[in-house]
Amino acid sequence: MSERPQATPFRPTAVALDIDGTLIDHDEGLSPAVVDAVRRAAAQVPVILATGRAWSTTKPVAERFGLPAGGLVVVSNGARTLQYPDGDVLDERTFDPRTVIASVREHAPNARMAVEEHDGTYLVTAPFPDGDLGRHATIRVVSDAELAPEPVTRLIIRDPEQSEADFVVLAERLGLHGVGYFVGWTAWLDIAPEGVDKSTGLKVALAQYGLDASGLLAIGDGRNDIEMLRYAGHGVAMGAAPDEVKSAADEVTKSVSDDGVAAVLNRWF
Repeated sequence: MSERPQATPFRPTAVALDIDGTLIDHDEGLSPAVVDAVRRAAAQVPVILATGRAWSTTKPVAERFGLPAGGLVVVSNGARTLQYPDGDVLDERTFDPRTVIASVREHAPNARMAVEEHDGTYLVTAPFPDGDLGRHATIRVVSDAELAPEPVTRLIIRDPEQSEADFVVLAERLGLHGVGYFVGWTAWLDIAPEGVDKSTGLKVALAQYGLDASGLLAIGDGRNDIEMLRYAGHGVAMGAAPDEVKSAADEVTKSVSDDGVAAVLNRWF
């Protein structure tokens, strides 16, 4: 009887990395071990930051890791794919949020809402808790009517008085149609163009590199990483990720506080 052929061991040809809760902790702390591992990987294959952050708060992270110029980043949960460090937009997906804004006001009258402008400024209906939109983000308070005069890449809904569970229920009550959404760690809801997630931007980025998803190593910790982890040839969930994120991954690594990203990257780079 002939032996069955062995599967070819996975070898990354590109790496996609979430930022918050994956590369850095919630206090913006950065481990030297993770920095070293990411830099070694970036010297061998494309390393693509794939985040829910805006470009304005993603670029400083890429700079802290010393990612090479000419690389690509996926921001706004996949709605924008840009070139680093100049910010040239390769792909952008938008939607009209006015119906959602009206629905939020009906079902969550005290919620705060925000959208990103092209220059990285956040328009908000009321100030968000410190650091929620990035420590260095530029923020301008506007009325509901002034929030989205034109299509946007995403709408952020936040209510510090509510819980994560409350926002899971809110997402169901809003009756969202024609858009997608992601519930964050706290009372945070990201509304995105329909069918857009991090894998959307990664498809654009990989096409630019002439690569496909079979060689993509992706690491993340949030619900907005689920599609990315499933899309990648090898998806890795962080140790503190919710169970539904872990179940979407091929493996689970250690938490961000225990240098989980370094533990994975050191295997290949």
